[in-house]
Amino acid sequence: MSSEEKDIKEAELFKKVEDFLQVFKKGEEFTHELLKENERLRFKIIKLEEDIRNNKKQVDNSQVKLLKDTIAHLEEEKNYIVNKFKEVESENKDFAARYVEVEEENNNLANLYVASYQLHSTLDIYEVLKIVVEIIINLIGAEKFSLMLLDEDVNELVAAASEGVDKSEIPNIKIGIGVVGNVAKSGESYFEKDFEKKRDELKEPLVCIPLKIKEHVIGVLVVYSLLMQKKGFTRVDYELFSMLAGHAATAIFSSRLYAQSERKLSTIQGFIELLSGKPKPK
Repeated sequence: MSSEEKDIKEAELFKKVEDFLQVFKKGEEFTHELLKENERLRFKIIKLEEDIRNNKKQVDNSQVKLLKDTIAHLEEEKNYIVNKFKEVESENKDFAARYVEVEEENNNLANLYVASYQLHSTLDIYEVLKIVVEIIINLIGAEKFSLMLLDEDVNELVAAASEGVDKSEIPNIKIGIGVVGNVAKSGESYFEKDFEKKRDELKEPLVCIPLKIKEHVIGVLVVYSLLMQKKGFTRVDYELFSMLAGHAATAIFSSRLYAQSERKLSTIQGFIELLSGKPKPK
């Protein structure tokens, strides 16, 4: 969605909110007027009934009945306005909540755009891993997590980066074994539903997101625990996980290929220099 379309949608949202606020204001003013009129008529009936009891004034019973009917009608109108007011208020709250959600989503997408730009601005694998770690901390709110990459020589996942737990404490995981291994095998994300469940964090993580290039899994993002202030995941979090996994996988894969090509180029150059008898520059 383009920036202009977002602006148009936000403008339409603000217009709807403003319209509902106007309806709310008019309904409130009309309700106050009904209450005042109701109070005035009630006072008049009390006075008329008192006059009848004291024989100070003869009042036609039909007039009293008319006034009572009028009050009953006004009561019905008042109840209708009050109910409409509640409906408008509820819709207004929904719009306000939606606005906050859209604003938060826009901020997160903007942050992710900046983060993805940083990811693709370097071909150094260590810099890429460092940037991924910072993104997970700042955008996802993870406290303990690891980034496990596939070692195709042994067909195992190996911790390449981590936060909140030392890499040496994270065991290698074979493909298809345990929660993390099954995610790497299936290519499907895993989310623990019960955040209060007692568990072995390293064996039973909260979240596992496969890092894929098309259908080929090159690693898994594993979240063991969240920061204290974060009690669960929102819809925006799931979108961020999905987008982050794609960008991180591409950046890691590219940096790995670059590192391999650099090593091969260095080896070839060394071999050529050896054959030509040209000494390596110091």
